[in-house]
Amino acid sequence: MLSLGIGALFFLAAFRSVEYDAGERFLHQAQNAQYNINSRINAYTDVLRATASFFHAAERVDRAGFHRYVDGLDIRQHFPALDNINYAHYVSDMDREAFQNSMRNRADTLLGYQERLQITPPARRPHYWVLTMIEPLAPFREKIGRDIAYRPPVAQALADGRDSGALSASGLPIDSAHQPLGAGLALRLPIYRNGAPLTTVAQRRAAYIGSVGIGFSVPRMVQAALEQMQVRDARLVLSDYGDSRSPPLAAPAQLFDSRPASPALHPSEQFSVVLPIDFHQRRWSAHFSAPKSSWHSRFDLWLPWLAMACGFTGALLFYLLFHTLSSSRMQALTMAKEMTRELRTSQARLQQSHHKLRRLAAHADQIKEQERKRIAREIHDDLGQNLLVLRIDVDLLTTRTRHRHPRLHARAQHMLGQIDGAIKSVRHIINDLRPTVLDLGLNAAVEWQIAQFRARSGMVCELIDHDTDIRIDDHGATAIFRILQESLSNILQHAHASLVRVELRQAHAMLSMTISDNGVGLRDAHRNKTGSFGLVGIEERIHLLGGSCAITSMPGGGTTVSITVPVHDFTRNVD
Repeated sequence: MLSLGIGALFFLAAFRSVEYDAGERFLHQAQNAQYNINSRINAYTDVLRATASFFHAAERVDRAGFHRYVDGLDIRQHFPALDNINYAHYVSDMDREAFQNSMRNRADTLLGYQERLQITPPARRPHYWVLTMIEPLAPFREKIGRDIAYRPPVAQALADGRDSGALSASGLPIDSAHQPLGAGLALRLPIYRNGAPLTTVAQRRAAYIGSVGIGFSVPRMVQAALEQMQVRDARLVLSDYGDSRSPPLAAPAQLFDSRPASPALHPSEQFSVVLPIDFHQRRWSAHFSAPKSSWHSRFDLWLPWLAMACGFTGALLFYLLFHTLSSSRMQALTMAKEMTRELRTSQARLQQSHHKLRRLAAHADQIKEQERKRIAREIHDDLGQNLLVLRIDVDLLTTRTRHRHPRLHARAQHMLGQIDGAIKSVRHIINDLRPTVLDLGLNAAVEWQIAQFRARSGMVCELIDHDTDIRIDDHGATAIFRILQESLSNILQHAHASLVRVELRQAHAMLSMTISDNGVGLRDAHRNKTGSFGLVGIEERIHLLGGSCAITSMPGGGTTVSITVPVHDFTRNVD
């Protein structure tokens, strides 16, 4: 009886040890799947934020520019669970007819858009969020003109995002003919007019123009995470318990079930755990379950019986104790090595994600500059030439009516002044988009910008260029010029300075520029202020040029921005 009692105790201990190890492996795999799901949600959120930044950075985004931007992302390759990226324009009911008439554009038919846009569903509502751009267009062409806010929960989520400026998600599945009901969800970010104040809710509502969004497939996203689990019999049920700012739903909405037809098992026959998923103020939970037999090896099944047999003899009892301790140590070492490997893999993925985000920012900045250059050229070649021809005609009319028609002559004189003002405004707009003085070289562009700043601000602005003729390609010159523009804009808005010095020099294949002022200085808390991207934009431009940037400041002692970039890679060869 004593031997049987010892054997039974060893059987129970071994059985619980096997169960515990299998449960820990199951929990570890479930947590890995949870981490993968959260990582993919964050990656798709980064794509959405980058798209919103593209809209805020550009003066105007048309369908052709939006197509080029999304095409450059290659979402099919890099973000396989993304179905589309889209833009919904905000329209009030009183502006509905004018908006529909304004969307008649024959040029967009070359991209696949219909020539005339009709809002659907056609019923009248106080507000509309109308899809005007979507990429890829071919599989989702029927959604152009769709009012995504015709469902009240979606309208409420869009209104909340507009008032808060944050990400919004209604939690309702996308009604799409391309995938089963409930398989697709959406995330959206508000878009405001550039330069508008966004401090209060009223200001955000006044500046609101629409929202960008992404649609993604929940099954594809979750299935990719489940493929990382070692056991294929695992089941994942993803549920939505509603908005985190409201009480949880009594009957949660099921978003995904990896094995809907699997038979029900008793709780004692399976491992089960419920883990939270972070989905932007939505209560998501992932219920992982798997049969215990799938996590047991053949040795695990026989180990309790072996332990019971070893309990009959004292010698085997000591051996079994030693074996268990040694086995536990080896499992701990194996788990530590696996965790180290996963940590290194996660670090590599994080670095790769940062690299992709930098490429994404560079891509958006390049498209922005190309669009500025193209718009400036079209304004100059089309509108500028038409205004010049019109001025010549009005000047001729003024000359011919000088003596015979004094009233008509006075009217023509007034028209001539208005045309001159329009020409001046067109030139100012062209210079804001891309100053033509950049074509004369960086030195000339810097002198022109400083002269413009001096005339606009009334500050004393000194230029020290050491009589150096800077030779740099158009990309580098544009980047340096934009950095100077941003720095002077920051000084004008925040520094309260009276004296500004700009020093520009090139020596030993290095181009350096220093902008300093005698203003109030820059506090550390303002460097990473939410919604302020000026200093971040300067540092990112310098990083893309392979240079370095230093921003030094002390309260009451002014601010100094020093940049240094190598020019040997893009210096022009002059014979």
